[in-house]
Amino acid sequence: MSVENKIVLVDYKMGNYHSVTHSLHRIGVESIISSDPEVILSADRIILVGVGHFQKAMENLHSLNLIDCLNQFVLIQKKPILGICLGMQLMAQYGEEGDCSGLGWVDGTIKKFKVSDNLKFKIPHTGWNQIEYQKESPIMNKIPSSTEFYFVHSYFFQSDNQDIVLNTTNYSTSFISAIQIENIYGVQYHPEKSHDQGLQFLSNFINL
Repeated sequence: MSVENKIVLVDYKMGNYHSVTHSLHRIGVESIISSDPEVILSADRIILVGVGHFQKAMENLHSLNLIDCLNQFVLIQKKPILGICLGMQLMAQYGEEGDCSGLGWVDGTIKKFKVSDNLKFKIPHTGWNQIEYQKESPIMNKIPSSTEFYFVHSYFFQSDNQDIVLNTTNYSTSFISAIQIENIYGVQYHPEKSHDQGLQFLSNFINL
């Protein structure tokens, strides 16, 4: 494990940061939780975690003056970023929840699940489900296709750009469960709640 990497979790008041820092600690990686743009820009990698309302999250990012530094980190410096759950959704152009623009880094829209069978498929989608590879990536190293990860979400990432799709998952219908374009990585599932395979995933991100 590289000890040189400085890992910062972006604090925008919407995430379960400590479960992620605990998982990173388990793989020997220390991290910082910060909303300071200078600290964020000094990182080698950042993680955008999040649980909650899309519009509220974007309002928080704006009010904390984090949009410009995130754009600088991701689009100009092109250093690795990992979005988890809501953190991935914020990377899209638009979210239905609050009728709100996102960060706009990745082609896509965040849409609410509409299931065909309300008895069989409960919303939010909660629990373990398989991911299927749609392309190869070093962030999936040592994680076989069909591995199960833990999900909790009512909205999903929809995009017509198949080049960004890293994983898909089936729940009533097939949906995008992970994205990757250049230095931008996002997962709908929660690696910090997904036992050994989640720790492997986080380790892969740290070692990109």
